[in-house]
Amino acid sequence: QVHLVESGGGLVQAGGSLRLSCAASGSIFSINVMGWYRQAPGKQRELVATLTSRGRTNYSDSIKGRFTISRDNTKNTVYLQMNSLNPEDTAVYYCTLTILTITPSSYWGQGTQVTVSS
Repeated sequence: QVHLVESGGGLVQAGGSLRLSCAASGSIFSINVMGWYRQAPGKQRELVATLTSRGRTNYSDSIKGRFTISRDNTKNTVYLQMNSLNPEDTAVYYCTLTILTITPSSYWGQGTQVTVSS
């Protein structure tokens, strides 16, 4: 089983920065994708960014140039550096891990709240 633990959320003023972390533990196959999704009140969960174990990134257009995803494969940890935050970034941010075997498996963290005040 895989367990994801997120940290780093909180309250920040518009224009500020936060860094989210997500540590994965358990049976993790080396070829995988880690990333972040977010869900704002009354909205559907949406992709923020993903990063494969081989270094390929994918970013949502809404955060390009402001957020940076990175990972430490030795620690099975993914990070999301969020700069120039605005109130529209307020959401619960969820970490996700997809293990790419013959039958891919996806796992989710419990979520961490990010609130940006104007």
